[in-house]
Amino acid sequence: MDSDTKTKGGPADFETAAASGPNVVAAFDDHQHGIVYKIQHTLHQTPSLVPLVVLVLSIAVFGLLLGSKFFSPFALTLILQQVQIVGIVAAAQSIVILTAGIDLSVGAIMVLSSVVMGQFTFRYGLPVEVSIACGLLCGTLCGYINGFLVAVVKLPPFIVTLGMWQIVLAANFLYSANETIRSQDIASSAPLLQFFGNKVNIGGAVFTYGVIFMVLLVLALAYALRQTAWGRHVYAVGDDPEAAQLSGVQVKKTLISVYMLSGLICAFAGWAMIGRIGSVSPTSGQLANIESITAVVIGGISLFGGRGSVLGTLFGALIVGVFTLGLRLLGADAQWTYLLIGLLIIAAVAVDQWIRKASV
Repeated sequence: MDSDTKTKGGPADFETAAASGPNVVAAFDDHQHGIVYKIQHTLHQTPSLVPLVVLVLSIAVFGLLLGSKFFSPFALTLILQQVQIVGIVAAAQSIVILTAGIDLSVGAIMVLSSVVMGQFTFRYGLPVEVSIACGLLCGTLCGYINGFLVAVVKLPPFIVTLGMWQIVLAANFLYSANETIRSQDIASSAPLLQFFGNKVNIGGAVFTYGVIFMVLLVLALAYALRQTAWGRHVYAVGDDPEAAQLSGVQVKKTLISVYMLSGLICAFAGWAMIGRIGSVSPTSGQLANIESITAVVIGGISLFGGRGSVLGTLFGALIVGVFTLGLRLLGADAQWTYLLIGLLIIAAVAVDQWIRKASV
């Protein structure tokens, strides 16, 4: 190798070539910048947007068909009153489904908690405040059992909560002896049990404390899920529990806390149900588990876990309420309500599958 060769292949030539070359090492064509992809990505980032749009459109359609008959303060607040119990239970269902689980026992826990509140007050003569606390504790304990079996024993959530649904339902009827505590007795001896049924007038619209509690609960859960470490852990567990475990998330404790909170919220729903119907009945609220899942699915929370918003669940419950009241005011057969809600459920799952592709 002579001196000329060394000069031509030396550091100076290499630096000159590097300085005069293109700055971009490699570039690939991105075919995912179309309008469809942007919509898909937006919906992926804000899952509550779809149910909000559906809610607004349904209100607009029924408003055009019914006019002031539907847009009256009475009708709109009636929708809120009708969905308050489902909305509270659906909030409990939401946090469970966000962990990629499901809770089929929410309705039974709600009813049993209300029965405990009533029976402890009237059968044992305990102060109503103590009875309510016992009812809340009962719901939390049921949730803990669910969470322990799912997180520690590693049983499937569907099987655990299906079994708990049957057990709690049977315990409810056996303990209450299928006895209903009348509204008049509650009003005269323990009015605190009917607290959530009390009404307040705001700007001409009449709201119950149950409606106010539902809205505040949803806002509190939305904040906790988005702004706290616990909320981020809930999403992480629902998205990939093994990856969450490797990242330092205490998966078992998170799951147990979710099911316990779900049970506590269901107990509050039981208290609110007493205020809604006035009495303590062991046969009421039997379809709350199905109705809560309906609100969650229509609300855009993914059944696969890790994606969705509790605000969307509230919108989903309101959509059901709008369809129910709107069709009733139109004089349509009640079966049309079930038909349309069934179509909404299938459409919501199809949209969820489409939106999930944005993250692939």
